[in-house]
Amino acid sequence: MLKLFQRWREQRILGNSPYSADEWLQVAVQIPVLDRLNDKQRLELIRLATLFLHHKDVSGAQGFVITDKVQQSIALQACLPILNLGLEWYSGWSEVIVYPAAFKRESTEIDEFGVTHSGTVTLAGEAWLRGPVVLAWTDTKNAGIRDGQNVVIHEFVHKLDMLNGRANGFPPMQKDMSPGQWSRLMSEAYEDFQVNPKAGLDRYGATNPAEFFAVLSEVFFETPERLVDAYPELYDLMSRFFLQTPLGSHS
Repeated sequence: MLKLFQRWREQRILGNSPYSADEWLQVAVQIPVLDRLNDKQRLELIRLATLFLHHKDVSGAQGFVITDKVQQSIALQACLPILNLGLEWYSGWSEVIVYPAAFKRESTEIDEFGVTHSGTVTLAGEAWLRGPVVLAWTDTKNAGIRDGQNVVIHEFVHKLDMLNGRANGFPPMQKDMSPGQWSRLMSEAYEDFQVNPKAGLDRYGATNPAEFFAVLSEVFFETPERLVDAYPELYDLMSRFFLQTPLGSHS
């Protein structure tokens, strides 16, 4: 009975969407990273994006105006990582905040010697534990051009990572996956990446395991061939996690 109600409610949300399928497609065709999707996958992505905008509030900061195209573009790219996972993977929070440009926040870190360092950092995006995803539009508007860098995918993958606590590069596993294998392969690759830069992989991934996972995810969806060249085992591992094969979607 509950599933029937949920299905009815979902259909009502989809039926009352302010955007038609054609309007969604007009935005989608302007995001090159979505080109690899077939018609069925594209329709599923639009379904998820429609539900996403119903459940998440997209608001502007510092006077930034949220247009239809802005929120549709963010929703489509945000839902790409969960295309075959489901919207429930984004549960527990409800807001996306968009700044017009890179934003600043105070940062406090404790180094390995126990010394506290405080300062101001400039960010293009940020994901809060049980809080919002924050994006800078100057970076977001260029996301999806298949250059291996996508702030939307990066920050929303942090949200997946945070489903079992603070982001640490170890998200909840699929049922048929081995947590031990994930930990081993990711740890080995992360240690290698500290000393061996890889073509097409942002060095920001060397910051910590959480950033490594987020950077790998950007490359997995945008330029997967670079991930295969750098760490083929990680491409296979992430294909199993996201339930997607960017290099073989049309096969």
